[in-house]
Amino acid sequence: YEQLVESGGGSVQAGGSLRLSCSGSGLSSLFPKLALGWFRQSPGNEREGISCISFSSRRTHYADAVKGRFTISRDNLENTAFLEMHDLQPNDTANYICAAGGVCTLEAKYFDYWGQGTQVTVSS
Repeated sequence: YEQLVESGGGSVQAGGSLRLSCSGSGLSSLFPKLALGWFRQSPGNEREGISCISFSSRRTHYADAVKGRFTISRDNLENTAFLEMHDLQPNDTANYICAAGGVCTLEAKYFDYWGQGTQVTVSS
C-alpha cells in the first residue's frame, strides 16, 4: 500500500486556485513525527522544493517562486498534509509531489518517503 498519496491536481486557468492533499496513512504513527514537504517537477526541469512544514507545524519554509501564493498545512490527527495554491500561473505547471523526512527543508535529499505526485496544469 502507498505510504504517501497525493490528490487534488487538475487543470485551471491562470489566476485560479487549487488545494492539494497528501494522505500519509501508510506511514501510520510515524507521520506525526516527520516533516513534510511539497516538491514539483516538469519535463526537462530538475525537481524543485517549494514548501515544507515541521512535524509540529512550528516552522514552515517556502521557495521564493511560491511565497505569498501557496500555503502548506497539516493535520496530524488525520495524517494528512495540504498545499493551498492561489493565483496560479503557467509556470506553476508541474507534477506536485509530497514527501516526508526528518527535517523541514527544501532539499530533496533529506526526505525518505515520496508519493507519486499529482499533475497541475495552468493555462494562460
